[in-house]
Amino acid sequence: MAGVMAAIRLKEAGFRDVTVYEKADRIGGTWRENTYPGVACDVPSHLYSYSFAPNPEWSHVFSPGPEIRDYLEAVARRFDVERCISFGTEVERLEFAGGRWRVETTAGPDVADVVVAATGVLHHPRYPDIDGLDTFGGPVFHSARWDHTVALEGRRLGLVGTGSSAVQITAALVDVVGELALFQRTPQWVLSVPNPPIEATERARFAADPAALRALREELSRGFADNFANVVVDADSEGLALIEELCRANLEEGVRDPELRERLRPDYRAACKRLVISPNFYEAIQAPHARLVTDRIAAVEAEGVRTVDGRLHALDVVVLATGFRVDRFLRPIEVVGEGGRSLETAWAQRPSAYLSVSVPGFPNLFLLNGPNGPVGNFSLIEVAELQFDYVLQLVALLAEGRCAKVCASAEAAERFEAARVEAAQRTVWVTGCRSWYLDDRGVPAAWPWTFDRFRQEMAAPRLDDFELA
Repeated sequence: MAGVMAAIRLKEAGFRDVTVYEKADRIGGTWRENTYPGVACDVPSHLYSYSFAPNPEWSHVFSPGPEIRDYLEAVARRFDVERCISFGTEVERLEFAGGRWRVETTAGPDVADVVVAATGVLHHPRYPDIDGLDTFGGPVFHSARWDHTVALEGRRLGLVGTGSSAVQITAALVDVVGELALFQRTPQWVLSVPNPPIEATERARFAADPAALRALREELSRGFADNFANVVVDADSEGLALIEELCRANLEEGVRDPELRERLRPDYRAACKRLVISPNFYEAIQAPHARLVTDRIAAVEAEGVRTVDGRLHALDVVVLATGFRVDRFLRPIEVVGEGGRSLETAWAQRPSAYLSVSVPGFPNLFLLNGPNGPVGNFSLIEVAELQFDYVLQLVALLAEGRCAKVCASAEAAERFEAARVEAAQRTVWVTGCRSWYLDDRGVPAAWPWTFDRFRQEMAAPRLDDFELA
């Protein structure tokens, strides 16, 4: 979605020599790759859409994945983006030489003045390290690589993981499969938010009144910032206390069996991990043919999953809803910057970028949804749009001939990172849980300030923080 947006905005800004490389055969990013039953966005649809292409026809407050993918494809057609996309073309290497980027792809070489990396965050599946996983006698696949050829009706399904994907799959399949075993390593706080359909009269009103649709998006954006983004960065905020109260009430009221309720109760604060949004997970896991397995998995065998208590959970299908490797960004692309220094070397300890968009020593390379930006329960479309407005101002310096190379200075990047690490200590993400937000030091790899500050930072680059050659 960020690459489609970038292509449209570049065209609007007057740039014509633009090529988008897409290694798959269609657009859509995470909404192309995640096709599991129940897949949906946990950000309201009218906010999780492009500001320049509002959609009055969303079917639900939180739209299903296929509908989002269709929206992205429709926007690409409407703005004639597909003409500049090279499908089925994987970028293998980028090297900055002679003031330009040499681009090596599976379709051959290219050269570019500027590279924008819109490679996403939740892209590379994380597979669990479980003994015997390859010995299972039935189908095994990751939730982001769903095998639709596998029939599930009446089958015994084992689902590993309890994040957002697992919760959505549980609710979608509990009435389809014969048995469902959910293997939980860590319980999740679940916020119950209703997802009603948007009435036809409401959709017609938005179609007839674009101003009302824009006003709704702005209202959602403001509410999302005030009631979530700005409260999780202050572990002592009243807003966060309210979120925790709502999550506790959902657990207390939604789970009848006291023993099951306690096994579903986290021992950390709400929003310490990525908050799970679901109006029906607790109802689904209490179905007669569903069971929550909290004993640790010892190994997978041909007939099923054996837990450390010695029990063999006989299964027909195993689904791994175990998340993603969130530290990849451009990798595995080999990226070589000035002086022959590779991005792999620059990121040897961990990924980092000034304001999440620029890496020192890699001029004219800009990242969208890069390291340490707002991630998690945010509209990454809104984040990417704000970042691209910022990037476009730097690209304008090159286009106007004011400089030939631009990237963040090492000093500015170090100063930003030090301030970010310090600010992260005040967020809810460091209050006592393990999550994919945390890097190898236990520091949240995320934007630790308010969303209002992010907007301010993205308004205009501080050129003193950049090397302009």
